[in-house]
This record gives sequence, C-alpha cells and structure tokens, in this order.
Amino acid sequence: MNPMKKISGGVCAARGFLAGAAACGIKSGQATRDDLALVVSESPCAAAGTFTTNRVKAAPVRVSMEHVKRGRARAVVLNSGNANACTGPQGLEDARSMCDLAAARLDVPASGILVCSTGRIGVPLPVPRIAAGLPGLALSRTGGKAAAAAIMTSDTFAKEFAIDMKTSRGSFRLGGMAKGAGMIDPNMATMLCVLTTDAAISAPALRSALRLAVSESFNRITVDGDMSTNDTVLLLANGLSACAPDPRDFAAALGEVTRALARMIVQDGEGVSRFVEVEVVGARSERDARTAAEAIANSTLVKCAWAGGDPNWGRILDAVGYSGIPMDESKVGIFYDKLAVVTGGVAAKTSFEKLRAVAAKKTFKVTVDLHAGRASYFVWTTDLTEEYVRLNLGE
Repeated sequence: MNPMKKISGGVCAARGFLAGAAACGIKSGQATRDDLALVVSESPCAAAGTFTTNRVKAAPVRVSMEHVKRGRARAVVLNSGNANACTGPQGLEDARSMCDLAAARLDVPASGILVCSTGRIGVPLPVPRIAAGLPGLALSRTGGKAAAAAIMTSDTFAKEFAIDMKTSRGSFRLGGMAKGAGMIDPNMATMLCVLTTDAAISAPALRSALRLAVSESFNRITVDGDMSTNDTVLLLANGLSACAPDPRDFAAALGEVTRALARMIVQDGEGVSRFVEVEVVGARSERDARTAAEAIANSTLVKCAWAGGDPNWGRILDAVGYSGIPMDESKVGIFYDKLAVVTGGVAAKTSFEKLRAVAAKKTFKVTVDLHAGRASYFVWTTDLTEEYVRLNLGE
C-alpha cells in the first residue's frame, strides 16, 4: 500500500494553515487581479528556507534570510507584479514594511514574518497599495488556490500540490504552492515556493530535509538558463498533527511535493511546447554527470531542434564535448526514450522516422551514456520557441 495519498488544499492542506489573496494593483495601479498573498499558521512554526545563489539578491530575499535564521516563523507574505530587486536601501525598508504590515494584520512579531516578491526588477515597490489592500485580505482554510494564483506572473496556471503521509508513527500532511515560468535555471530556479506541514519536526531537521529536497527538484530544472534575483523556497512546520515522523519518511514526503511542483514549473515554462528529461549515466562522478546534463539542457541549439521535433543528436554530443568533462567520444551512447540514436560515438541504425516520432512528442527522455563510471544525474528542461522570444521582448 502506498503510504502517500494526493489530497487537495495546497498550502492549506496541513492542519492549522490558512491562506488568502487580495488585489492591490501592485503592477499597474489597477486592482484587476489578486497580486498579494498571505499564508499563516494558527500556531508558531519551525521554519527553513533556501534562496537564490545569485550575488544580486532582491530585498525580500535578504530580509527572509535574516528572519529565517531564527528557525521560527508564523507567516509568509508574498506579492507579484514587482520584484523589489535592485531597489537599494529603500527596497530593504519596503520589504521590512511588508513584514510589519503582515505582522500588524496578524498581531504577531514582524520577525516571525517571511516575505517574497516577484515581478519587474528595478521598480520601487508601491507599499501604500499593499498597506491599503492587506487589511481586507480574507484568510481561510480554503484559500490556498487563491494564494497560488495571486503569485503568478507569466505562469498560465496556479501550481499547488499536497499529500497525506501515513507512517508507523502516525500521519501528517504536507503541501505547497509555487510560481515560475521564465528565468528558470538550476541553483534555485527563478521561482517562489511556500511549503507547509503539520508534522512535528525541529528547525535543524527541517533545514536538512529542505536542502536535500531542493537539490533533487528545484535545482534540477531549467527553461532558459537564467537565474533570478528572487528565488525562494520556504518551509513551515507547526506540529499540529502530533506526528514526529522518521526523517526518511519526512524526506520522502517532501521530495514528492517538491518534485511535483518543480515539474509543473517546467511544464509551464514560457513558450514551452515540450518537456524533456535529460539524464546522463555512466559518468565518473555525479559532478561530471551534472555538468554534461546541464550543458545539454541549456543548449540553445539543442532546444531549438526539439522545438522543431528534430532528434538532432550531433548537437547533444557537441554539448557534452564542450561541457569540459573527461570523456571518450568513441564510447558514448545516446537514446531518445529507449531508442538508440548513437552507439559508440556514431549514428545508430535506428530509423530517423522512429526517432523523429519520439522528438515530436510533448514529453520524452534523452539519455546519454558515457560508459565511464557509475554516476548519473538528470535535469528537467524544455524546448525553445518563438513564443518564448515574444513573451520576453519587454513591455
């Protein structure tokens, strides 16, 4: 029997969590859609976070990094329509003001509020609009969907996922919401994600589990190879289930949710028409496997070929070669799904028509076998279309 069961509710699936959204007109001044979200626990939480490795960090990232060091939090306030990045000292003041406003709304200390922003870089955050909209934001146990929709930018659908996990120590729930479609690259894809659980788990254990989950999900996705200034994943645990799970069970549950959300981000990539899993196997080390996989997954030439349904293996082998890893070209094998396209570094006998049929699918897998060792690594990526260019021409 599978101990994990998919359930509804997103960030509100776990006991004691509420969420809601409000329209503040943050981007245009016109309150036409929800652009402010709030996720709250009815009781104090252990907290953990991972953040962008970009040296240019948005103000809300810096404030959340400061607050989450305590290992405790009560709520997360998020906005879309403005990244509050590259906004100088005023940006930091504005991010702290968001925490202050949320704290006043909830009657909790501002140090217990984590903050996230997404949208245009370099534009001052219109705090007065947030101050006007936040008091009327309604919180409920069914508000997860609205919160997930409020943080969307170029996303085409709200991303949420939750499970109920049964263990020998009892059951707990874990859910989350995420946003992301463009500026997606490993080392925290450009994204915001809030995860919530009613499991009883300490902050140090939470941090360890989150690092592992992120390394196997959000750090294995790419759409365009651009890393954002605002990438944030936050995890809150309030313990209201009274279940203190074995760390392995909690890691399994967290991995299930983060992988589901990561996959949604890639599937919803800007202008995407194909979802591709790139796996490099038979490498001397995981580092080599990752380097080669990411070179393939981020290759503009490879991605353009996929957009045309072309299984152009020469571009794939070329990417492995310039990745810089030690390799013997004469040993390399390449497969589309399970069809061999390259054997021993040269074209296999599989017909082009069969290979093209795989590359024409909306979802397929490319495997590169280096025959140099036992290490492997996978990345989820996409094709690159004219629609991506159109969406990123600017406003």
